[in-house]
Amino acid sequence: MREDQQRAPRRWIQILLHVDDTPTRTAAAYALGVFFGFNPLFGLHTIGALAVAFVFNLNRVAVLLGVYSNLPWIIVPFYVSATMLGAFLLRTGLPEGFRDRLIDAFALSFWQREFWTELGTLLEPLFWPFMVGSTLAALLLALVAYPVALAVLRKLKRT
Repeated sequence: MREDQQRAPRRWIQILLHVDDTPTRTAAAYALGVFFGFNPLFGLHTIGALAVAFVFNLNRVAVLLGVYSNLPWIIVPFYVSATMLGAFLLRTGLPEGFRDRLIDAFALSFWQREFWTELGTLLEPLFWPFMVGSTLAALLLALVAYPVALAVLRKLKRT
């Protein structure tokens, strides 16, 4: 195999991942990933983050590291806290008897239609608090992630 044929796959991987960025762009890519990793559109975070990374030609590895910093054991506490923040900002209260109705709903079978109906009724008033709170919290985390990532990248570049 010719030498230029051997280099071609390596070059395509470099183009695809875009790993030769400056520390500021790499830190921005990481912060973007953090924002998408914690935003309320959970489930679409990888696709959305990679789409933005391709549009702005950002480091895809850094974006994915940011996206996947939302680890399974922090998902529930984060989204509950973010929803509480959104409820506070929007002055939204919980429905009457929320806790007891939620316990009753979970006593039903997961496969029963009544379970999903009751769960939907209980959670509907929390939709906008969830959206607003988790968007703001994701933005705050991204704003913190940028300078931290930049400091780490600059320190690594010096060594």
